[in-house]
Amino acid sequence: MSRRMAADTSVEMFSKVLENQMLQTTKVVEEQLDAEIQKLDQMDEDELERLKERRLEALKKSQQQKQEWLSKGHGEYREIPSERDFFREVKESKNVVCHFYKDTTFRCMILDKHLAALSKKHIETKFLKLNAEKSPFLCERLGIKVIPTLALVKDGKTQDFIVGFTDLGNTDDFTTETLEWRLGCSDIINYSGNLMDPPFQSQKKFGTSVTKLDKKTIRGKKYDSDSDDD
Repeated sequence: MSRRMAADTSVEMFSKVLENQMLQTTKVVEEQLDAEIQKLDQMDEDELERLKERRLEALKKSQQQKQEWLSKGHGEYREIPSERDFFREVKESKNVVCHFYKDTTFRCMILDKHLAALSKKHIETKFLKLNAEKSPFLCERLGIKVIPTLALVKDGKTQDFIVGFTDLGNTDDFTTETLEWRLGCSDIINYSGNLMDPPFQSQKKFGTSVTKLDKKTIRGKKYDSDSDDD
């Protein structure tokens, strides 16, 4: 009986401690909000006008950047005809995703639909496709042996690859969000989700453990597209 009473007392004490911690956290948040409101109340008209101007300037720069990206072919998923075009395209954009494909490979068509959707969502990145059979020199230089392969190019250097669907749950039924997460792991797009929480729709169904990606795969070895491999 005494043990039960002691247990009940412990639970009650723990509940009170937890309640106090929650109250303290709430109080801190309220104080921060009050401080922000007070700060705004104390601003004179000139300060508010300057704040408004800074926000408008930031919005203007954002729109200018968007227009610059669009002028360079961002915002759509495009096919480029040759290896020469690949080098030109990657030199003029900071972030590029290039899909090396073959017409006879079914999985390439699966990637196409996901890349088309992501190209419209992430206009900060250029999305391209190049026929591997028409670019043998480039495929050899980049060590591309499996189709499909996505080459992820940052600042003119191919820094990472997504080879086949292994990193995407090893299934043809991966979601666009899964590919988006994988691209975010390589910092080739502005990913707003949690990289530690991949959006695999049904991990148990496929019986895979794809959260533990090889370090060489994510943010891995850098390959210079302007020079020969070692």
